[in-house]
Amino acid sequence: MIATEGHIQVKDATKVYDPQGINVHAVDNCSFDIEAGEFMAIVGPSGCGKTTLLNMIAGFDSITEGEIYMDGHLIASPAKQLHPGPDRVVVFQAGALFDWQTVLENIIFGPMTAGTMTKDEAKKRAIELINMAGLKGYENEYPIRISSGMKRRVEILRAIINEPKSLLLDEPYRALDAITKSVMHKFLLDVFDRVHKTIMFITHDLDEAIYLSDRVGIMTTRPGKFKKWITVNLPRPRDFRIKKSPEFLELKRETLEAVLEEAKKAFERGEREAA
Repeated sequence: MIATEGHIQVKDATKVYDPQGINVHAVDNCSFDIEAGEFMAIVGPSGCGKTTLLNMIAGFDSITEGEIYMDGHLIASPAKQLHPGPDRVVVFQAGALFDWQTVLENIIFGPMTAGTMTKDEAKKRAIELINMAGLKGYENEYPIRISSGMKRRVEILRAIINEPKSLLLDEPYRALDAITKSVMHKFLLDVFDRVHKTIMFITHDLDEAIYLSDRVGIMTTRPGKFKKWITVNLPRPRDFRIKKSPEFLELKRETLEAVLEEAKKAFERGEREAA
C-alpha cells in the first residue's frame, strides 16, 4: 500500500512561551518534511522541544513564527492557529482510554461521535482491528482488566479506526518494561506495514527510533532545532534480529554521538543556570 495523503511540511517553526514574561524559547526555526506514508522518529535531550513540536502539528499549541502544511494546505501560522482534527491523531505516553468503556466501546467512540460510521459499521471495523492486534476475546473487557501493552494497542486502534492522515505518537512506550515494549514494537511495525500511515514518533530510546523508523531527526538542546538527520536504510518488514546487524549498530553509533553531544550541552547549561 502506498500512502498518498499525510505529507506534513513544517517551515521555520518557532515557539516562544510567555513572550511578555519569562520568555521560554522552546523551538527555534525548525523546518522539515514528513513524506506521505513515512515513519519519522525524533530524538534529543530532555526539554529540547520534541513534544512542543508535536503539539504544534497536532494543534494543541499555537505557533509563534513559521508555517505548517498538510498535503500542501496551510494549517497553522501565527495568523491561523491550528486546532486538533481527525487528520492528525495523537497517542500519548500516559494513555487516554475511557475507564468506563470496554475495549470495543473505546475503539468505536471516535467514528460514532463524529458520525462518520454507523454503529454497525464501526463495530465491524473495530472487530477487524481487534483481531489484527491479537486482542480477540478482550472486546468486552474494561481498561483496568487488561495489561499496559494491551492498552497501548487499543489506543493505537482507536486512532487508526478514524482513518487519519497521520499518527503522532508521543513516547507511547516509555513506561513499559522491556519485554512488553518489544511486543509493542512488533505490533506497531505490523500496523505500519498494513495501513502505511504517516507517523511522527517522539522517543528517548535510540534503539526504538532506529528500529521503527525510516528517518531519525536529532534535535539540539533548547531552543530546539534539528542538528542532524539520519536515514534508516534497513529493509522492511523488520524483526528484532536486525538490531544485531552491522548496519543497525553503525546507525546507533552515529545517532548516539549526536545525542550525547547535545545532552552534554544541556547538562552544562543546567549547571550554569543552577549556579
